[in-house]
Parts: sequence; C-alpha cells; structure tokens
Amino acid sequence: MGTVANTTRRLSGIAGVNDMNHTKILQLLGNETRVRILQLLDQEDTYVEKLACELNLTPATVCYHLKKMENVGVVRCNRSQFYMIYSLDPAFLNLTVGQLLAECPIPQKVEEEDKYQKQVIANFFRYGRLTHIPSQRKKREIVVREIAKDFKPQTQYTEEQVNDIIHKYHSDHCTIRREMVMMGLLVRKNNLYWVAL
Repeated sequence: MGTVANTTRRLSGIAGVNDMNHTKILQLLGNETRVRILQLLDQEDTYVEKLACELNLTPATVCYHLKKMENVGVVRCNRSQFYMIYSLDPAFLNLTVGQLLAECPIPQKVEEEDKYQKQVIANFFRYGRLTHIPSQRKKREIVVREIAKDFKPQTQYTEEQVNDIIHKYHSDHCTIRREMVMMGLLVRKNNLYWVAL
C-alpha cells in the first residue's frame, strides 16, 4: 500500500463507499494523532497495544481514536485469537480527495453551531473558570477546547506546567489533561507535552 496521503486511487465499486460520511472523514483527517494511526495501519494491520507503543500513547487514547474512525467506516476490526486486529477499510482506501469534497454536504448550520458553542462556554465558565466538567461528551469537548487555547503552538510543556495552566480554569487538572491528549489537542512524549498541529 502507499501512504494515507495517496487516497487518489480510483473507486473500484466497493460496496459501502456511498454510505460513508465524507464530512466526518475530513474532520478525522484534520487530527494529527488519527493521521499517525492511519499511516501505521496503512503499513500493516495491527492491534491497539502495538499502536500505543509505537505512538507513545496510552491504549485508552488509541482506542478512543480508533472508535471514532470505526464509526465512520475508515477502519474496521476483527478478532484474531487474543487480539482485536484493526485495518483500513477498503472503501476508505478507494476514495479520492475529489469524491470526498464533492459528496460532502454544504454546511448550512455553521452559525447555529457557533452560537451553541458560545452558549456552552457561557453556561460552564464563570469569571474565567470552569464551574464543573460537563458530563455530556459534546459539551465537554467544547470546554476542553476552550481551555486548550491557552497553550502556545511550538512550545513544549512539562506535566507540571500543563497542570498549572489547566488549574487556572479548574482544579481537576488530571481529567482535563487526559481529555486534551485523548482528543488529540496535546501530544505527549517523553514526559513533555505540546500542541498538536
């Protein structure tokens, strides 16, 4: 196989291609951690623990990203003895960039989504601090992304520095730091953190 960037192979009539959510696929490809996972899967079918080792991530973080990719049909998994083996879905491999763009619906609710995000931030932040961590996933991602804006690109942080920044917003820096890594907002390697590009 080629690299993930080589998605310009022509569609070969594989069933299920038309059912894929092209908008969500493009969103997935905008996350560095998921692209790195796809690059490894493009080399070989593999399992969570091996991916986690090669990417220096926790298995839980890898599972989080794989689940999102599996939900939109980018990857699939099959049980092999003691492991769940993940591989790239042939339908995804045979999509061209042109097909992804052409078949994506034109966004019509951008203003509504922006308004919703602002409302969530207004509801959960008081005087610049997070009142509590939302239990609903969508709201939690919004507030975590808001806090992540305080981290500067191309800057490395120790875990203590990450905790100090998060603590300005909420006392539970462990949970929020873990969410940032799981969401691909922060990259963690050799006990250092930096903003995912």
